[in-house]
Amino acid sequence: MRRKILAGLAGVAAVVALAGPAAADTTGSTIVTLTVDAAGGLSITVPATANIGHGVEGSTVTGQLGPVTVLDQRGSLTPNWTASVVSTDFVTGGGSSGETIPVINVLYWSGPATGTAGGGTFTPGQPTSAQQVIINVPQTAMSHTGGTGNNFASWNPTLSVVIPDGTVQGVYTGTVTHSVF
Repeated sequence: MRRKILAGLAGVAAVVALAGPAAADTTGSTIVTLTVDAAGGLSITVPATANIGHGVEGSTVTGQLGPVTVLDQRGSLTPNWTASVVSTDFVTGGGSSGETIPVINVLYWSGPATGTAGGGTFTPGQPTSAQQVIINVPQTAMSHTGGTGNNFASWNPTLSVVIPDGTVQGVYTGTVTHSVF
């Protein structure tokens, strides 16, 4: 009888061994994400002050403002931007008519970029003095199109101020504002 039990147990073991557990999944997949953050935003830096020289009534004073730099750290797929420039009147004393050089007499040209980095195209608003513009309304100073990711451009713009007849002696001050968007 012991043989019959052993034979029966051997048969059960064989059936269990053949049936076995269901086939186990031998692979697994994990979807992984990460976030790339922008290092910063879009900014522009300009010289705090500039002295472009001196002249007499009826002459033109011309000088460079110093480096202007746009830094684009938005990490964008389409990092396009445009830098613009505009000026105020130049005044001395109380700003009477003889103490004012009207903004219509203030001309600007960006010149070419003095330094760039990143992909895309950097385009000066006025590459040479022949393209200088009056900056009584916002004018394009430099622009960037195309490429991806971060970029920067620098340029050293030139300002020309035509001193009208009848302008009195004095130190004239105006504000030239660069913006980027």
